[in-house]
Amino acid sequence: MLERWRALYPDLELGPYQVTARLSRAALHIARSQEAVFARFELNRGEVGVLSALRTAPPGAKLTPTKLFRGLMLSSAGMTSRLDRLERRGLLRRVPDPDDRRGVLLELTPVGRRLVDRAVAANTAEEAKLVGVLNPRETDAVAGLLQKLLDRLEPPNAKP
Repeated sequence: MLERWRALYPDLELGPYQVTARLSRAALHIARSQEAVFARFELNRGEVGVLSALRTAPPGAKLTPTKLFRGLMLSSAGMTSRLDRLERRGLLRRVPDPDDRRGVLLELTPVGRRLVDRAVAANTAEEAKLVGVLNPRETDAVAGLLQKLLDRLEPPNAKP
């Protein structure tokens, strides 16, 4: 397709589109792969995102649903339905916030901790296969370039 555009408009600079189109295509392949891996654990990518945020929170950190949905860039309603599903499965629990009688805090259950650890380990192995065509130096270079691009695209406080 790019060659056809180049034939129509020889002066059109298509370099940026080569990058963004390939990133979009790669993202679709990665998302499909992640969904397939997480489905083996009866989870989806969004649920793993929630469980991962709870799993990797610093010890003693208080995660409220509001902090979680802002950090994951979700709507409040979308977060509530995810939390409901994960709580019904016994993977997390809502506990009263001792500093705010109207608020709740989220905590991972032991079952949730074990499940997210297994799901992330399985996905990490699969992603190693996906990028296995790159050697370690190339992997580092691509990661650095993508970080540079993300630094331009994301506000500083939006980084996970």
